[in-house]
Amino acid sequence: MTGPTLPSIVGATDGGLMMEHMREFDRWTKHAGTPEERESLLYCEGVLRKYGYETSLIDHDAYISLPGPGRLEVAGEVLECIVHSFSQPTQEDGATARIAYLGTGTDEDFAGRDLEGAIVLIEGIANPAAGLRASAAGAVGQIHISPHEFGHEMCVSPVWGSPTHETVGRLPTTVIMTVGSSIGASLKERLAGKSELEATLFAKVDTGWRKTPILVAELPRLEGGADEPYVLFAGHHDTWYFGVMDNGGANATMLEVARLCAQHRDQWKRGLRIIFWSGHSQGRYSSSAWYADEFWEDIEQRCVVHVNIDSTGGKGNTVVSDMTAAAELAALAGQAIEENSDQKFTKRRMPRAGDQSFWGIGVPAVFCQSSEQPGGMEENASAAVFGADKRAGHGTGWWWHTPFDTLDKIDETILVRDTRIYVHCIWRLLTDAILPLDYAAHAVYLKAELDVLKGLLGGRFDLSGLFERVAHLEARATHLNDHIRKAGGAEAVDRINRCLIEVSRHIVPVDYTEGDRFDHDAALPQAAYPALQPLRDLARLKPDTAEAKFLGAGMKRACNRVSWALREANNSIARCLADVEAT
Repeated sequence: MTGPTLPSIVGATDGGLMMEHMREFDRWTKHAGTPEERESLLYCEGVLRKYGYETSLIDHDAYISLPGPGRLEVAGEVLECIVHSFSQPTQEDGATARIAYLGTGTDEDFAGRDLEGAIVLIEGIANPAAGLRASAAGAVGQIHISPHEFGHEMCVSPVWGSPTHETVGRLPTTVIMTVGSSIGASLKERLAGKSELEATLFAKVDTGWRKTPILVAELPRLEGGADEPYVLFAGHHDTWYFGVMDNGGANATMLEVARLCAQHRDQWKRGLRIIFWSGHSQGRYSSSAWYADEFWEDIEQRCVVHVNIDSTGGKGNTVVSDMTAAAELAALAGQAIEENSDQKFTKRRMPRAGDQSFWGIGVPAVFCQSSEQPGGMEENASAAVFGADKRAGHGTGWWWHTPFDTLDKIDETILVRDTRIYVHCIWRLLTDAILPLDYAAHAVYLKAELDVLKGLLGGRFDLSGLFERVAHLEARATHLNDHIRKAGGAEAVDRINRCLIEVSRHIVPVDYTEGDRFDHDAALPQAAYPALQPLRDLARLKPDTAEAKFLGAGMKRACNRVSWALREANNSIARCLADVEAT
């Protein structure tokens, strides 16, 4: 008896059933740690149990910040605003100070300005980097100007997960709020006509430790044991307001993937773990970071790939070509996208965002933000957050992170298309005899990054050792791919899969973190291979300066870290090839 085909599994995606879930998600606001969030999670748990999954609801302590009401007064006039998660609250009489306009709030905008005790006025959506700069400059407040009339809720903590004793000091020390574009324009106009303009900020924020829930649903393969490998499929459940697109659409997709895959569990080669996070929106990924820390060894030993999901099904979100994947998973992502849409995958690198808390452990990841608006649509703040410049995708709609993210913003046809992409990807991860991880493709990607660095450095640092080891990785991984295409025996298949996981544990941490496998980097943008960041820093410094010389040791350590990872990956593949060729 033959099993179901991939097209038949994907084609069974049920839009009507997902819309039933969406109507449920439209019933609750789901702020982290609130009774409404738990009630909504209990609905998801009931559905998953009906599909045969074993479930658990884990309560854990998380540092959560729920913004309350805010008010902005200028020259006796009250102006509409919103306050942000992890903003400082004010006393009853507010915080009064002069306003200083800082453009887009870059390092250059802050440089040389006396901002002690000031309120900085910044273009664009509130973000952790601006909060760090304003706090360091001694400002008392920040007013961000939205690109349109809607204020978008944001978590402005630069700390990934709940703060530790080492990172709590990096939380913002300023009052942080956003105003609409017309109010922002008025403030800039008033500033232009006066030598000084004062404002008073009023903000209430409830920040502190509270219990938050994580819903875990697990289904092993029929012949699987307690220690078998598993695919991790996860997305957040907490929202801003009703959050029907973000992240109700993704949660509906998660339930539908769970249903379809469970129906044909006899085809699975590994298990499936599905997790609904809290603390994404008001805790800066607190649940996924806690889970990564708490279950570090289980994840390191058993998790093969992390499939992340956010904001499927949004009205007008026609672009899927700019979804993201690690280089070694780009072929899988491309197939899932291209066979379920009329678009070609751009192989966009995954940004540091969205509950990607498992890179340090060495788990390769595919997808994060899902479908987006096309370029040319009305401007929205999420486009800036997701780096829409020179991309096909331009964010997820003006309603993102506002009270207007309700059921009418969901398009069933788009939801079905987005879900089919996920069904395709996860079905292959569950059923492919050998994991679809291509480290020859990763070597090509890394070589291109080293070529860029070589050009920037202009001979100021020797990269030949890294180039040599990348060449070895490409050659050996290509040889391994040849064996993957013809591997038939169970022993060879098992050995290759173990090798691919070993390689990922060496490569992923240096590709996506600064190098500490037991910590979480800050919630700030990072370039490809952030472990090599000191080399990029050198390229911006003049030779023979003190700053360049101070960087020397850091550069060598960075290269050593990446070189060691490549050596271990190469050794893992060499051992695997020897074993497979000996059988």
